[in-house]
Parts: sequence; structure tokens; C-alpha cells
Amino acid sequence: MVNNNLLQVQVGEVVRIQSLEGGKTLATKFRQYGLFIGDQVRVLRQAPFDGPLLLEVNGREIALGHGIAARVIVEAA
Repeated sequence: MVNNNLLQVQVGEVVRIQSLEGGKTLATKFRQYGLFIGDQVRVLRQAPFDGPLLLEVNGREIALGHGIAARVIVEAA
């Protein structure tokens, strides 16, 4: 897997954040979520019907909305 976004990651898979797309507002949101380039992320759960993703990042669980998850570009860890 190369250059996919978080929506394309299977549940249970561990990936590394390669880039975070978006403008200044999204960059602030990513920092608030504690998401940084190079972090390892494990997808714990994906809600149906374009619902949020539950992720494990740096020992914490966070939920990301579908639109924001699409902006997180990842690569195999």
C-alpha cells in the first residue's frame, strides 16, 4: 500500500502518516487531534455509511470524521 488515505486502510492495519493535506484550518485540527507526519496509526473501527473512523495513535484512541480521514495520506508501516 502506497499513498492511500485513511479511508482505504483495513480495520486492524497499522500505517504511518506520510502527509496531511489541507489548509491552515485543517493543519490546526490535525494538531488538536495529535496527528503528525511520521506517527503510526492503527484503524480500530470503521463506522458504516461514511461514519467516523476510530483510530489508535500514540497510545490514544481518537475518532476522525470521514472528510478529515480522507485528507490523511498514509503508507505501510
